[in-house]
Amino acid sequence: MTTHRPDTPLSHIEFDGRPATEEDLRIPVLYGYGHFTALQVRGGRVRGLGLHLARLDAANRELFDLPLDGDRVRELIRHALDGAGLRDASVRVNGYLSPGASRTTLMVTIREPAARPAGARALMSVPYARTAPHIKRPGEFGQTYYRILAGRAGFDEALLTAPGGVVTEGAITNIGFWDGGSVVWPDAPALAGITMTLLEQELERAGRPSERRPVTLEGPDGVGRYPAAFVCNSQGLAPVRRIDDTAFAVDDELMRELGAVYDGAPEDTV
Repeated sequence: MTTHRPDTPLSHIEFDGRPATEEDLRIPVLYGYGHFTALQVRGGRVRGLGLHLARLDAANRELFDLPLDGDRVRELIRHALDGAGLRDASVRVNGYLSPGASRTTLMVTIREPAARPAGARALMSVPYARTAPHIKRPGEFGQTYYRILAGRAGFDEALLTAPGGVVTEGAITNIGFWDGGSVVWPDAPALAGITMTLLEQELERAGRPSERRPVTLEGPDGVGRYPAAFVCNSQGLAPVRRIDDTAFAVDDELMRELGAVYDGAPEDTV
């Protein structure tokens, strides 16, 4: 059960463990070069916490040539949760390095917990590939632009594709396909999402390993060869009912199995 103070704001934001000031908020506005991770906390626990901390550290080293201590991140998340008065929450940790600074500034944002996706999704393919897709970072104009266009066209999300119609990832999700015997992830440059990584790990432990294959919009490797598909991110999993004009069956048994596999992933205390 989610508990919070009546005066909990829409978003509780802290910078390095203190409430955000106007000066602090200039950092993401004026120096948006950075990275982040997004996670769902339930009862002070998180699935794949170690993966989130490793993601932040790896991105920080690549972008700023600085390590990022996982214990510091956990402490700041705990502090922000206490400040917001929440045990269940949507949490986002952003890393920035202002000009002249020698230490990464961490912005922790706390919001109400996200609901799991409801209903099957319709995806509109778009010609867009992110720069350095292995890094999760803010300010992706292209993703937001195409998500809005997809919504206007009656779709739930944009499906990003590289030249040649190569399927990479959803605008805010990873996409997986079901070939009748195994889960197939597109073998293309994309962000390895935490939920996707947990599913890969847990499927392998359950004796149902997934695999990577090239997936395209059309042709012998086209999406039409797969009877079912799904998307996943930190908010959970949802079946795909169509990509453009290609329809997919909603495989309830598959979704139950994937949901059980994901729910079985161990949780860690922040």
